[in-house]
Amino acid sequence: MNSIEIRGLKYSYGKDDNILKGIDMSVPKGSIFGLLGKNGAGKTTTLRLVLGLIKKQKGDIQILGKSIDKSRIEILQNVGSLIEAPSFYAHLSAIENLKILQLVYGCADSRIGEVLNLVGLANTGKKKVGQFSLGMKQRLSIAIALLHNPELLILDEPTNGLDPNGIVEMRELLKKLNEENGVTIVISSHLLAEIEKIITHLAIIDHGEVVFQGKYSELKNLKQKNATVIIETEDAGRTSEIIKGLGFSEVKEVAGAIQLEGADKKEVAAINKQLVSSGIDVYQLKFLEDDLESIFINLTKNN
Repeated sequence: MNSIEIRGLKYSYGKDDNILKGIDMSVPKGSIFGLLGKNGAGKTTTLRLVLGLIKKQKGDIQILGKSIDKSRIEILQNVGSLIEAPSFYAHLSAIENLKILQLVYGCADSRIGEVLNLVGLANTGKKKVGQFSLGMKQRLSIAIALLHNPELLILDEPTNGLDPNGIVEMRELLKKLNEENGVTIVISSHLLAEIEKIITHLAIIDHGEVVFQGKYSELKNLKQKNATVIIETEDAGRTSEIIKGLGFSEVKEVAGAIQLEGADKKEVAAINKQLVSSGIDVYQLKFLEDDLESIFINLTKNN
């Protein structure tokens, strides 16, 4: 079962400003789902449409098995969210802020202590939220999103402005929510090196279109044709000539090694065989696509 199903989602802010161009996307139940893309790719617009914060123009959105058009209130009772900067009453404590929202949600008083303990703010007492660090405010925003015990949590850039320790704390909190509480989490982020440590599935949006969707493990195993390969041998000059002779044009020498663009694993194996048969000692063959950032750049670099 999928927590979110999006089909043919289109959105435009003006006649010639097509933000989304027919997005199809599925968020598996129980996943930590990364929604990735460059600035302006359509990530926040997608999340706003999912939550009904802006009016849908074309397409279908199903959340927790129900249509956002027909069952928005019922759906949102089971969805927690943080879109852009959180809002608080700075002159009130964390408990007092949550008490106000507890009345809105109609949940039990005991839930306030539960969520504060869950996010590590149980001992803040009467301290005013205005005196909180940025990391503490982000944690409180998560507590607010969790107050009504949602099945689905949607977070837009939850680590914005956090220092390295705050980012690590947020990462561990989200993993705990997913693994121990069974919450499906959708995260929009530009911190690729950080998000790859927690996501199980992802979609990459570029210029309003989904260019990849699936498990993170599937993305890392892609045999992309536009991979970058570093080849280190005893003779960079001859190596370059041999590789160009095999029909590869994107070959250049970098720091005494050869950098090759546009070869898959089978082609690299053939290059290695040719170099060895030509009497050249090969010291190293290395694909640079071993992290999310490099894969992301290759998928979007032509746009």
